[in-house]
This record gives sequence, C-alpha cells and structure tokens, in this order.
Amino acid sequence: MNQIDPVLLSVYARTFKSITDEMSISVEKTARSPILCEAKDFVTGLYDADGNMLEQTENLPILAFSLAPVCRYIIEYFGTDISPGDVIFHNDVFSMGNQNNDVAVYKPIFFADKLVAWSAVKGHQADIGGNVPGGYNPNAKEVWQEALRIPPIKVYEKGELRKDVWDLIFANIRLEIVQHDMKAQMGACTVGERRVVELLNKYGVESFDAHKAALFTATRKMMEAEIASIPNGTYQGEGQIYYDGHNDGSEYTIRVKITVEDKNIVFDYTGTDAQTDGFVNGTYTSSASATILTFLQMVNPDMPHNEGMVQPIEMIIPEGTVLNASYPKATTFGNHLCPPNADAIIRALAPVIPERVTAGWNNLLCSLTTGIDTEKDDKYVDIGFMGLKGGSGGMQGTDGYDHIGMIDASGGVLDQDYEMFEQQTPHLLIQHEYIEDSAGAGQWRGGLGVETRYIIGSHDTQFVTFGDGDFEPAFGLFGGHDGTLNSITLTYPDGARKTPKNKDLITGVPKGTLFHQLAGGGGGYGDPQKRDRTVLREEVRNGVISQKVASEVYGMDGEER
Repeated sequence: MNQIDPVLLSVYARTFKSITDEMSISVEKTARSPILCEAKDFVTGLYDADGNMLEQTENLPILAFSLAPVCRYIIEYFGTDISPGDVIFHNDVFSMGNQNNDVAVYKPIFFADKLVAWSAVKGHQADIGGNVPGGYNPNAKEVWQEALRIPPIKVYEKGELRKDVWDLIFANIRLEIVQHDMKAQMGACTVGERRVVELLNKYGVESFDAHKAALFTATRKMMEAEIASIPNGTYQGEGQIYYDGHNDGSEYTIRVKITVEDKNIVFDYTGTDAQTDGFVNGTYTSSASATILTFLQMVNPDMPHNEGMVQPIEMIIPEGTVLNASYPKATTFGNHLCPPNADAIIRALAPVIPERVTAGWNNLLCSLTTGIDTEKDDKYVDIGFMGLKGGSGGMQGTDGYDHIGMIDASGGVLDQDYEMFEQQTPHLLIQHEYIEDSAGAGQWRGGLGVETRYIIGSHDTQFVTFGDGDFEPAFGLFGGHDGTLNSITLTYPDGARKTPKNKDLITGVPKGTLFHQLAGGGGGYGDPQKRDRTVLREEVRNGVISQKVASEVYGMDGEER
C-alpha cells in the first residue's frame, strides 16, 4: 500500500484546484459568447475514473454539482467503449443533466493505457435549438418544445472528429457562436488532461490513487464534523413558487424535512407539490445541486470540494414533484427553483444554527432579448445579467453582498462590462446603479439591489422573462426586514407601457423601447435599531440609506446624524 504523505496530500489538493482554475481561465479567454467570457456562466471540474469529484471551479455552483452525476452516467452508458482522444457532449435533462442550455464536454484522461480521470466543462449556451431562440420558452409543456436533447455522444472518437455527428448537432442550433464556445470548452478539457498527465508522470498512478482516497476521507471527516455541530433533530421549511407560465395565480410549495443524526444529514422533499404542466419544473440534478450549494454556505468555507464533501449528505427528491419532473416534462426553469429551495432550507435550519444562515436572498427576475443587430446584420442573444442581480441576505456579523445575484450563482456570475454590452448587443445602456433603501433593514442589512435602464436597439425583438422575484421579497430574519421586490417595465416608442409576467414571451418588441428593471435587495438580519451608528451615518451620506429610513426604521435621531 502506498504510504500517505501529508505534505503531498496537500500538494494534490492544491494541484487539483489549480488545474480546474486554469481550465476556467482557458474558457474565459477563448469563448466568444458574453454569457461565458463575460458573465462566466460555466464551470470546470476534474473527476476520477469512476466519476467521483476531485475538484471544481464553480463560477456557477448549480452547474458544478451537476457534472459528477453525468460523468457517472457516461461511464455506465459507454462501458468499456471509452478510448484516449474521445470527446463526449451531453445536455440531456432526462439522463442526469440539469438544464438544456447547459451543455457539457467530457474528456477521458488515460495514463499508461489506463483510464484514470475525466476533465469536464459545462457552460450555458446562447442557443440550443427548440421553439424559441435562446432556449427559454415559457410556453413549453414538454422537452421537445425547449431544446435539442443531447444524450451522451462522441463528437471525437479516438482523436478523430465525427463530422456527421458534429453537423447533426449544430444543424439544429441557430447561432454559429455556439460551435466556437463548445470548442473553447473542449480546449479547456484538453488543458485539464495535460495537467493531470503531468501530475501522474511526476508521482505515478499508485500515489495518485492512494492520495485521492485519503483526500476524500479527510474531506468527509471535515463535513461530518460540520454536520455533528448541528443539534440532532428534524427541521422543516417551505419555499414558494409563483406562476407556472400557463395558469394565472398558480402557486407551488417546496417542502423540505431535514434530519440531522450525528455525522449525517438527510434532505427529504417528500411532500413537495406535484410537477406542473407548464414551464416550471426542475430535474433531480438541478434540485440536488441547489441543496448542496445552499448547505455549503453554512459550513466551513475552506473545505475542499471533492467527493468526500458530499458523502455524508443524503437527498430524497421524489420523481413527479416540481423538483424532479418526469419525462417528458419541460424543465428549463429548473435551475431557477434554487432560490425557493434555498428559502426552505434556510427557514428550516435558522432556529438551530442562527449564526450560520443568511436572511433571504433577492429572488430572480431575468430578461432575455434576441433579435437581429442591424449594424452587424447578425443574430444576438443577451441574458440581462447586469439588471437581474439583486442583493444577498445579511447574516450574524456581516451585511449582505450588494448586487450579487441569485443564490444559485452564489456570486459567481459576473456583470457584463458596459462597453462590451453595447458591443455585443444593439442596445444602448442608460442607467445602472444601486437603489437607495432597497436593502432589507437589520442590525446587519441585506445587500443592495440595482436599477437598470437601456434602449432596445433591434427591430421585432423577442423578449423573454423568467423568475419569481416580483411576488415575494427576500425575507428578513430575527427582526430584520424584508428586501424590496423586482420589476420589469417596457415603454414602447409610442408611450405604451407593458409589464411582462414573470414567465413571459413577448414578440415584436420595437426598436427604441425603453427597458427598465429594478432588482431588489436582500433581507436584513437582526433588529435594525442595533445597527452600528458609525456605519449607518456613512451609509446615509453615501445615499445607501435615506434619512427617512434611518430615522423611522433604524431609529437614528437628529443628533446621531
């Protein structure tokens, strides 16, 4: 048996992370869509020969925790028919994928003729076929109205491009840029492959296998210690989903029962409402990823992200519920069920670990525009990352983050650069700034939301909205106040105003229409009147909090100001 060297164990852990970081940089620098190179709506990862997580760089965490289940499915699917030089694509939500637009590339890594690991990249593609450009179709009722399904398929076999397969896939995708972005993901997988082979050349397969197992064991013990610090018991919480895209007034409830027993934790979603007949459903993988990333915010942030981290966590997500829809239901909205799922988990655990939970995060209300940029005579797709990012919830000792975005991104998704936004789309940005008083008041306030306005620059623009953030504000905890709601308004050139539903598809939006979005703030934590007065005075001077709210909510009198 290979002797475990504690120093070398640390070297392996840091090297795995360094490799996935380098893969991430590779995608960022070579992808062409602003969804990837600007917003960084992608993840990179390394997995062992059995599909166990070695490490990840989680620009978008909800994607990251969907890579390992698909890797295991691919291994089962192909069996022994895996060779050096293979490159496999996958997005299929009914074979462990999380969302149709999130297309993954997997590359097996061989050393001395033995399969030893996998490198993988998953990124949100600007288009994936289906009825609607851009991939979000609020009118969908089944998967074929949403996207091209890609079950595990080799686009390279033993190093040779399968041109027929490549052409079949991209004949069903509207935008040529998707081909370039998939090549960028493939290139990053090759970077990961090279670095793992270099590591194996240096230390050998036996050392790699032994230290990998030891790393899993050490990380599992770290997670078990975190779970053991939570009092044993069963805790319950709920989160709400508003409107399924088809039936006005429809509501659905996520119900979670969390059982902590010594070193193990179970998240049981039995009792969650049944799947919808509309656009709003999740997959097992998207829902399990949401559970993991929410719980990780309550434990040691220095814990390595490998297979040992998830081993003590059990999830029960019954098929046929809104969190795990049955074939062939529409599921593109599934990633965005993370916020109400997170709300349920936070509400369940807040009474027993109040020092480790945040108040509610601003929920998502997103817009997507597609059309023709007449100056370039070219198609474009834009997800309005700039406008959708509200604030996170405050927690004991810390204010929420301003303008961080939805909890499923956990701060990983970045803003578009203003100039690049105007280069990549025909739109003209008018305003993008923090909103005074948008943060939920508290001893530790929520993060601020933002206001965004731009002029739509394409004729006959298709406009899609998706989210729940205009129904329920981010909730406060322990005396903290709620944040503010989201809204989107379109003002047409003739002065007519339209407020889209939170799952809506509007066609023919004319050039010159003013887009106006408010993304709300996060919830506050603790009694606002206990807020540090020095900090509060500075926030009043800077226009973060108005004098009126400082006086009426925070109890600041004239002398304090």
